[in-house]
Amino acid sequence: MKILVAYLSETGNTEKVAQEIFDSIPGEGKELLPLDVVPGTGDYDLIFCGFPVQVHSVPPKVETFIRTIPKGKKVAFFTTHGSLRGGERAVSAFHQLAGIGKDLKILGTFGARGKVKMALLDALSQKPEHRAWVDEARTAATHPDDADLQDAREFVKDILLKARHG
Repeated sequence: MKILVAYLSETGNTEKVAQEIFDSIPGEGKELLPLDVVPGTGDYDLIFCGFPVQVHSVPPKVETFIRTIPKGKKVAFFTTHGSLRGGERAVSAFHQLAGIGKDLKILGTFGARGKVKMALLDALSQKPEHRAWVDEARTAATHPDDADLQDAREFVKDILLKARHG
């Protein structure tokens, strides 16, 4: 099976998780590439696509990339974000992916916390409507941590099993 791990990373969080995912895939036939240098996706049997959640959404560059993936292709998405895992803000981008990737075979999703740029937090903390999220995001300063990376390894096992048998 030929596997691509493609990612967009601005602070290094998503790249760290992408590297862990890549390292967890056994054997040959795998590639780890920043999203903006992927030459095409047609030759891959499975694509892991990772990105930072921005404003609770899929970044435009990632949305454009997803739309280039051939119909029916097996994909798994992973994100990094400052929000608590499982919360509405953390999963909002996954809901958006359901529409963007409606022609793809989405095998699963995974989200890990990641530190947020301090300048962004400082700017948003000046706006009352963002203060609660800023407080939440500040607690992600040590992420992705070892537990997040272990969860990423488990995600890979689950996705590979689904890819081989589904």
